[in-house]
Parts: sequence; structure tokens; C-alpha cells
Amino acid sequence: MAKVYIFLADGFEEIEALTVVDLLRRASVEILMVSITGDLQVTGAHNITVSADTLFHEVDFSDADLLVLPGGMPGTTRLMEHEGLDKLLRSFNKEKKHIAAICAAPSVLGNKGILSGKSATCYPGLEDQLIGSTVIERDVVEDDNVITSQGLGTAIDFSLSIISKLLDKKEAEKIAESIMYKRYE
Repeated sequence: MAKVYIFLADGFEEIEALTVVDLLRRASVEILMVSITGDLQVTGAHNITVSADTLFHEVDFSDADLLVLPGGMPGTTRLMEHEGLDKLLRSFNKEKKHIAAICAAPSVLGNKGILSGKSATCYPGLEDQLIGSTVIERDVVEDDNVITSQGLGTAIDFSLSIISKLLDKKEAEKIAESIMYKRYE
């Protein structure tokens, strides 16, 4: 079974994070919400508090197939500043393991050199933070080991792309159909 970790910091975009969690769980992908705050209770950008599954310092990420960064402010800034997450992202990229980021969060990858030589997308206005990448204005961009997406309105497509990457396109289509999502092809 595929294993995914999604990182939560105070100020994360709730819909972006929880859409990924919901759809991956529907696809029987094990996904754990990891708080980088030191507290299991993490409050999103719109004052919705979510209970994470675990704390960053309690996890051995060696079994991870994919890491996810949701956007939102100031959550993205807090993800960028977390030293342990910095090391983890750099290690994953070096090993060509899968990383996904949505909305403002691709800027974290850009600022860490992870997007260098790759195509990527992000929330409009943050393109200058996708350092070293070719910016593509598309809902979801997959390049090598990285998946990026534009924002809340693209969260379902982003999640389905992750499912397709980890499992297969047929499973992503099955999940899209089960939630009455007509846009995914």
C-alpha cells in the first residue's frame, strides 16, 4: 500500500489539505496528517482546527512514497522555515522520490532548488518563487518526481493526479466518478 504524508502548519489552506486526505483515503492510500507545530491541533487559514495524526518529530519518513505540501498563508511560510521538513524535502528530491505541492506551497520547492530544471505551476502571482523552473499556467503540472497545482479550485485535480501517480489512472477515474467529478479525464 502506498504511504503519503501531508504537512500541516498553522495557516494552512484547509480545502487543499483535506481534499487530498479525503480522496487518497477513498483510494485506499495510507495518508497521515503531520503537524509541524509541535501540537496535534493545527488551525488553518480560515480558523478551522484539524487534529493531525502525528507530530513531525515522531515520524520516520523512510516508508513514504510521497510528501504533500498544502498552500495557505502563513502556513506556506511556516513550511518553508521548518528545518526538519527542509532536510526531508531535499533528501526526497535527491532520491527522486515523489513530492507534491499546491497553491503557494510550490514556492517552498522553488526556494529550495527542488524545481530547478522542471516545469511547475502555482497560485498566480507567485511564479517568481518557482526558481529555476519553467512556469506552466495549468491546473496541475507533473514533471519528473514533482506534482504542482494552482490552488483551492484545483485541489480535486491535484488529488486525482497524486492517485494516478501512486496507483494508476484507472483508480483516479474510479474515484472521480464516485464523487461525481465530471472534469477529470
